[in-house]
Amino acid sequence: MTDDGRRHDPLADPEWPVLESAVEYETGWFTGGYDLVEQPNGTTKRYYWAELATAVVVVAVTDDRLVMVEQYRPTIRETQLELPAGIVEAGESFTHAAERELREETGFEASSTSLLQEVWCTTGMLRHRRGFVFAEGLSPADQDLDDNEFLQVRAIPLAEAVDVARAQPTNDATVEGILIAHDEGLL
Repeated sequence: MTDDGRRHDPLADPEWPVLESAVEYETGWFTGGYDLVEQPNGTTKRYYWAELATAVVVVAVTDDRLVMVEQYRPTIRETQLELPAGIVEAGESFTHAAERELREETGFEASSTSLLQEVWCTTGMLRHRRGFVFAEGLSPADQDLDDNEFLQVRAIPLAEAVDVARAQPTNDATVEGILIAHDEGLL
């Protein structure tokens, strides 16, 4: 795989010997494959993985309200109320990607952003990093949606943020982002 700047940092050296690493599927969106690993008891096993581009999730606050987007997710066939999010492009930090995604998806610019947390996601099968960024000091800007983005911007009272995040239907990035920001005393 080429280093397009969108993938996670190189993996750490393995604690268990990797006898073979193979890519079996490659798209512009993800790479899938396996590592043949020698386990501590001497047996070997294929550990399958899918590698996704590094992503950012934005917790944006303005006037005691949380900025969210509502969009249909064809993968699960449901409309979700979720935090703005997107891919970290080549050469971008999590905070710069958050500023860009917030502007593109919601039409808001932030005067201040800070990285709240960086995590590995679904580590039993994914190679995927996600950063959660807090954004504040929002001012109107031009919205610039991608060709495949059909969404509506929504603002909810901060006092309702945790309940809204936990209400069905929901997703991991929204729940995690709101709970992290709430734990930090930002909501």
